[in-house]
Amino acid sequence: MASTINNPDIKVALNTIALLAVLASFFFTPSPVLADEAPVLITPDLANFSQSVLNGLANELRGVYVSQVLAMPVVQQPSDNAGYVSNIDDVITEFRMAADQGNVGLLAHNTLGGAKFSGLLPGHEVTLIYGDGRMEVFVITTIVKYQALEPFSPYSSFRDLETGVTISASDLFQQVYRGERHVTFQTCIEAEGNPSWGRIFVIAEPKPIVVADFMYRLSAHIR
Repeated sequence: MASTINNPDIKVALNTIALLAVLASFFFTPSPVLADEAPVLITPDLANFSQSVLNGLANELRGVYVSQVLAMPVVQQPSDNAGYVSNIDDVITEFRMAADQGNVGLLAHNTLGGAKFSGLLPGHEVTLIYGDGRMEVFVITTIVKYQALEPFSPYSSFRDLETGVTISASDLFQQVYRGERHVTFQTCIEAEGNPSWGRIFVIAEPKPIVVADFMYRLSAHIR
């Protein structure tokens, strides 16, 4: 059994099935159009927000913070439901299959917390808060948008709105959820009166460690 699960082809197939389940979970949730710009929001202080989501579990992602854009608690998908996305407002769902790849997938319906994803822009810092208070910081580098060519089918191909290139759902998974460690936000785009017209993926990469900043943190810790 272990050798079957470790087979790369089997893993790719499972990842594709999980992605299809996630894409399907967005289909029947009406969602507003993602604007190119979103109003600046007043977010709570990072320290106060982080305290509000702690539960003592070191490896459990509990919150996502982007200053003046969003401060949202995170819930995990049930182990038997790769397509689950929370229906609670201002709550993000962590995509389990992305975590299995060593990455962080953050899902939200566009009528709910996903509406704030339109305020995420390149250069914004994304702070992940874990249950024991540990934090990881990423910087948004890439935003990609796709049209679902068969918007009511979970097996739809997707057309990149910038390049015009069409790819399969499997290839889309490879692009946005595999590779070196990163964070991917995902929600829907509504267009032409169709709430399932497309998808947006906002990708953030680890923030480079600046030596001076590291020494400051180290000295603060020693004190």
